Amino acid sequence: MQADAYDVAVVGGGAAGLSAALVLGRARRRVVVVDAGKPRNAPADHMQGFLSRDGMPPADLLAAARAEVDGYGVELIGDQVVAITAGFALRLAGGHTVTARTVLLTTGAVDELPDIPGARERWGRDFLHCPYCHGWEVRDRPIGVLGSVEHAHLLRQWSDDVILFAHTSPITAGERAALAARGVRVVEGAVARFSIVDDRLDAVQLADGRAVPRAAVFMRPTLHPQADGLIESLGCEVDEGGFARVDGTGGTSVPGVWAAVNACNPRAQVITAAGEGSAAAIAINTRLVEEDVRNAAENLAATQRR
Repeated sequence: MQADAYDVAVVGGGAAGLSAALVLGRARRRVVVVDAGKPRNAPADHMQGFLSRDGMPPADLLAAARAEVDGYGVELIGDQVVAITAGFALRLAGGHTVTARTVLLTTGAVDELPDIPGARERWGRDFLHCPYCHGWEVRDRPIGVLGSVEHAHLLRQWSDDVILFAHTSPITAGERAALAARGVRVVEGAVARFSIVDDRLDAVQLADGRAVPRAAVFMRPTLHPQADGLIESLGCEVDEGGFARVDGTGGTSVPGVWAAVNACNPRAQVITAAGEGSAAAIAINTRLVEEDVRNAAENLAATQRR
């Protein structure tokens, strides 16, 4: 099918991608954002810590951002990029191809959750990962932590009723002593499932039959890059976790390719993502201006030689 040409192709339409698109659209660049519509924070009812947007549902933020970038002529395509070839040509799942002078990857990450019945269904609701995103909402309530000593100490800031479920993680004597000093109890045994009553977490059930009442459970999930193969296919250098290595502006090891937020920074929150997208956009536009200057000089020289 016919390929459309852009200055910048943004892969991923979350806070980072749309923030970048806003800056680039205002810089009068031709920009396309391709988004598969599967944001990592979709299960969450609200986002926190975003100045002036604290408590806003994530979907509302994205809707407002799409309306803003649309006002600057940014094209939004609801599709998935399945391949990027040198040049850059982006092949979409729907069969279309777009080409661009530069590419920004904001494809996010995937949370690896434990194989516990109810974990996936409660994720982002009362089975949580980020105390800074969700701690205030469960303050002073019975909180559980799955396997992470560091998280248990952190959650103690929000509640004096914190239990660390060892699950499959070994807890050393020194760690137990430090937890006890802060009033954090350690419960041994594998977690079998989450007990749900009236669509709310009621208790953590252990394999031996015990049920420990909790209002929320936190864990530190292992994060993986999206399994779309785009970073690898472009030849970008990656770290041991498979995330793209970037410089201070989000530039990857491949000229013309930038990455932001969870494509390279697994710990970034929504407000961080927006900032990273903006910084990458400014760097991308600077690169394009430099390229425009070179092209203009070469064209002028070619004209003078005729």
